[in-house]
Amino acid sequence: MTKKICWILTEGMAGTENQCLGLAEALGLDPEIKRLRPRWPWRWLPVGLWLAPLVAQNPTASSLAPPWPDVLISAGRKSVPVALAIKKKSGARVFAVHLLNPYVAPVRFDLVATPRHDGLEGDNVIVTEGALTRITKARLDDALDAHGGRLAALPRPRLAVLLGGASKHFKFTERAAGELALLLRAMVTETGGSLMITVSRRTGADVVARLRAGLEGVPMEIWEGEGANPYFAYLAAADAIVVTNDSVSMACEAATTGKPLYVFALEGTSKKFDAFHENLCARGIARPFDGSFEKWTYEPLMDTERVAQAVRKRLGERMDEPTGERQK
Repeated sequence: MTKKICWILTEGMAGTENQCLGLAEALGLDPEIKRLRPRWPWRWLPVGLWLAPLVAQNPTASSLAPPWPDVLISAGRKSVPVALAIKKKSGARVFAVHLLNPYVAPVRFDLVATPRHDGLEGDNVIVTEGALTRITKARLDDALDAHGGRLAALPRPRLAVLLGGASKHFKFTERAAGELALLLRAMVTETGGSLMITVSRRTGADVVARLRAGLEGVPMEIWEGEGANPYFAYLAAADAIVVTNDSVSMACEAATTGKPLYVFALEGTSKKFDAFHENLCARGIARPFDGSFEKWTYEPLMDTERVAQAVRKRLGERMDEPTGERQK
């Protein structure tokens, strides 16, 4: 694909922004990230009431002015009216891709990619199993080169443990941390292996402290946010992976590796998250974590490349369209 100018338009949340970056990287694009910071009165209004959405951006935030990009990748509800306004201002020249449910008619975008658990369908909708990721073999190999010497000292099998935290639907309590520690210790005792544990921004200090206490003496490494993040190295060095069920992104990143994936349930529930994890289990990708260690194989998730292929195909078709057809 000819090198094109790409913008990423989000509300600044790391999870959705990473999905956009994953798609841009899969397309071979070097995107410029535009983070929305709506000013008064827009920031207090539902997005359906946003008149002149391009004027909503705070003047001190990312500029949303010509020259317009060739490809616009947006995610998040507040990005929807802004992305559509950019497409209109460009005379429909901008190829607009939206990730996740836009909550408007999908046909208003050139392409929409949304997880199966969102239940959205349409001629220009690509249904994914979950979130897009930035996981590639090259990225994992590079991370292992940077951290592999240190991690090689940990006995195998190595279990990568990806921790989430409190959210709208889930609670990561000290009680849950204690239960997880017992299961992890049981697995290490059974296998003679080790743990590589990484926290997220939502992981509470009390949870980490409870895990450390419950895993005292267990061969492990815990990354708590200091120094270079070994997240990708943990995925590369792991023989199996455990994720907490409060994150779709972490599970999808783990499932992209093709390695056995265990899910540890936190307190709480979410219809969409439950449907997502049930689908992973039904497809033979994931299993509930009960402290035992098993090996199995499955076809790794390739949602990011699948969406990238759809974008390339539609961009190729678009180049053959008369300009007037794009503006209809």
